[in-house]
Amino acid sequence: MNINQDQLIIFQTVMETGSFSAAARRLGKVPSAVSMSIASLEIDLNLKLFLRMGREPTPTAQAYVLFEKTQQLLVEMNQWKQHAQTLSTGLESALNIVIVSELLYTDWTDYILLLEQQFPHLQINVISAPQEDALHMLMHRSAHFAFMFEREQLENSEQFVELKREALVPVAAHRHVLAQKEQVYFEDILQSRQIVVASRNKNIKPELLYSKHYWRTDNHHSACMMILKGLGWGVLPLEMLNENPTLQEQLKILNFCDFSPKFEYYVDLVWSRENSLGQAARFLIDHLRNQRIHTK
Repeated sequence: MNINQDQLIIFQTVMETGSFSAAARRLGKVPSAVSMSIASLEIDLNLKLFLRMGREPTPTAQAYVLFEKTQQLLVEMNQWKQHAQTLSTGLESALNIVIVSELLYTDWTDYILLLEQQFPHLQINVISAPQEDALHMLMHRSAHFAFMFEREQLENSEQFVELKREALVPVAAHRHVLAQKEQVYFEDILQSRQIVVASRNKNIKPELLYSKHYWRTDNHHSACMMILKGLGWGVLPLEMLNENPTLQEQLKILNFCDFSPKFEYYVDLVWSRENSLGQAARFLIDHLRNQRIHTK
């Protein structure tokens, strides 16, 4: 059996147009060439695809079944060719990017748009995860990039570009006991349940943890919902509140008075030296580095 893409395209076009002559006009071929291609395909498949009893061919039941499969196959063949073409130019077949969940409210999509405009055929996969899990994905090569907060301790293989600063704020629902206080002391925090965004791995201690008693979740959406219900206080992105006036009305930013926790961080684009980078990854790194040079 020796079936080529041209035969499949001709078969698909005949099914869509309803005749050999109409298919020939659409494809810029003579009707005899279309008829011969279909006859050859029928021989290769050992199937009767069209009944030729009237002026126009009538598709058989087998033709309708194969028509649906042909459409899928042609799409896959075109995708395969595009992948082969991009690989020949040094472009990755896919780029996996993990976004720390606190940063989902920032303008990270601007970087995705930039990549899409420059590399329209690039497959981009975006995942959100807590900070610790994002780093784990990066170090184990299941992600090429991570948009994450700065950290004091860096892995030897890490490289990064600073992007900007983002703020987090301690909040509680207005009916929560901490929200009733004009000033919140450290002992108040210790005794109040904290809703903390943390790794899915329970053996990893959460960052930004201040209370003795805490509940953990892996994203800020669920953390926010629990905080709104008065189940505890927590730390949320300031941008999350700025973009949602309703949240600003429902939550109170707590005033910590006897210590100053660090709630403002640089956001970094992080990658691993041990992970081989393709054309799109290098383009994004170079773009961000040049952007930093011109904004200084």
